[in-house]
Amino acid sequence: MSVIRGRLLSSVDAPTVGERSQEIARVGGVVVEQILSGSLPSVADYNQDHDEWVLVLEGAGRLEVGGEHLDLSAGDWVLLPAHVSHRLLETVPGTSWLALHACASDHLGPTGCSSGIT
Repeated sequence: MSVIRGRLLSSVDAPTVGERSQEIARVGGVVVEQILSGSLPSVADYNQDHDEWVLVLEGAGRLEVGGEHLDLSAGDWVLLPAHVSHRLLETVPGTSWLALHACASDHLGPTGCSSGIT
């Protein structure tokens, strides 16, 4: 296997509204993804078939997990187990996230893990 390298997108590459995601790498059953957030047009509800670990690289966001609000800023991370419903309530435009999706082989497709957006 040869060395693979790259560079994360800058927060200035975030969309004005919504989110932009880019797969960075795949290692075994783990998909590494960068997510750039603009302002959210509405709350995003998730219930995924896989575990997700997410880290705020820059900016801030607010999640709701099990009725608890989690305010996250640069350096904060959260592990979201499979089938735990959660909501992305808001983000600071330009927020950059690093997400690791631990996918079962039957949920790993050409575009990453099954999305789990409800």
